[in-house]
Amino acid sequence: MVIKKIGVLAAVSALAFTVVTGCSDKSNSSESASSSSTAPSQGASPKAEDIVDIEVWGTNIGYKPTTKGSKLYEFYKEKLGVGVISPYVEWNGGTAYLNTLNLKIASGELPDLFLPQQGLENTLAKNGAIADLTDLLPKYAPNLWEAIPKDMWDIVKANDPTGQGRIYYIPGMVDYGRYSGMIRKDWLDKLGLQMPKTQDEYVKVLEAFRDKDPNGNGQKDELPAGGRQEARWMDQLFAMYGVAMFEGYPDWDLYDGKLTYSAVSPNMKSALEFISKMYKDGLIDKESLLNDKAKWDGKVAANKVGNYFHWAEQTNLYLDNLQKNSGVKGTFASLPLPEVQGYKGFYTWKRFTPPAWVVKNNKDQKKLMATLKLLNNMYDKKNWNALYLGVEGMHYTMKDGKAVKLPDDKSTQENLILDPYSKISTLDFTSNLLKTTSSEDRMWEIDQTVQIMQDAQKYAKVIAGDGMPASVYEGFPDINNRTLYIEYASKIITGQYPISKFDEFVEKWNKSGGEEVTKRAREWYAKVKK
Repeated sequence: MVIKKIGVLAAVSALAFTVVTGCSDKSNSSESASSSSTAPSQGASPKAEDIVDIEVWGTNIGYKPTTKGSKLYEFYKEKLGVGVISPYVEWNGGTAYLNTLNLKIASGELPDLFLPQQGLENTLAKNGAIADLTDLLPKYAPNLWEAIPKDMWDIVKANDPTGQGRIYYIPGMVDYGRYSGMIRKDWLDKLGLQMPKTQDEYVKVLEAFRDKDPNGNGQKDELPAGGRQEARWMDQLFAMYGVAMFEGYPDWDLYDGKLTYSAVSPNMKSALEFISKMYKDGLIDKESLLNDKAKWDGKVAANKVGNYFHWAEQTNLYLDNLQKNSGVKGTFASLPLPEVQGYKGFYTWKRFTPPAWVVKNNKDQKKLMATLKLLNNMYDKKNWNALYLGVEGMHYTMKDGKAVKLPDDKSTQENLILDPYSKISTLDFTSNLLKTTSSEDRMWEIDQTVQIMQDAQKYAKVIAGDGMPASVYEGFPDINNRTLYIEYASKIITGQYPISKFDEFVEKWNKSGGEEVTKRAREWYAKVKK
């Protein structure tokens, strides 16, 4: 069931009334917390009777939930001094999660700490349903407050939907380019091919992957490249044309000197024309627009895919699954962004990731203070290694005196939902984490992963729209959801529409709200650049 926006607004308004009745004014949440509690402690383990449970929602792609008394619950309680309960909420690209969260709002409840989606935090902030963190974080969660640079907090304040310059969400931060196109280096070597540097060379490599049986099974089942539903996770095909694309979501960058949505740029038109030809020639998986994550990842693991796009730092997981599913000890490398004459290619680097957390404006002050305590202790870097490792015997094991991560197993592992190391990410910390928590027999995977992460930095660029609030889309949900883009991009790629239809798409996009959204986006850009 998908709740329409008007229904959500009504539900949020009702929820806000319930929440705020416990306070004299929503802007006084800092004062209320200060008068009723002391700063979160980080000393000895708290007594059982002092533990406050809070409900946390975030990304879960199939792992077990965390319930009271479970192993991960006990781990968080001991390590962070707060009881964490995290029910399983289907993710499915964020769509199912948002629908379930909307149902939670409609029922008059919110989790104590949660990941917002698609700008929902703006409506919640306006209605007083989430806490004003401006004064709370410096006082009660200084570890978090100091981890985010001041210039980023300033942009968060500029994005305040109430117009008061307050902080209502905790941003995620990535201090390096996280993405890369991965190519099967062992396939290149087997076929005697060099790493492609230009688009023409890249096409010839994919043709060889298609025709020359690099997986050696005697069948013509190789998928040179591909992606997933809604033309997502094939960013390497757009990136060579200078299209700002973020995990398959068109984004905002400077085109002809003006902040512009990349989906309606001439660069996008050229990219779609190229990808359509690739599709016609069998150089990308014919099921690309049907694949969900499990299906596409399964094809990579089945030793069928020559080039895919993903987080560079998760290469080891793909290598592990490849060996587990097909017995092949593969070799991946970062694909140098193929050069296309007339275009300057790049992989999109957003220093700001979408809001990482918001806090319920809780009239239960113990719950509110427990949430702030959790944030403070979670963002204490001394805890990051432990939070990454998780529960011994479930997420990692000790081998030769060294903590070693166990293989990914969604059937037995509870979801490690508290992951500050990925929400405030640096290249050095992430690389070191991978190296220090892997067993010797898996270091071959880690070496490849770290090398790909380093190589990917050559092609990463922070886009001009970094940090833009979702409020620019307010009133235009179809623009925000890429409805028109998905329709036209999908049909152009599959050959149902000729490339000439792109101009029709741009005209429709502008008339259906694109002009207004662009105006807002450029006003925001002018404000933050002052």
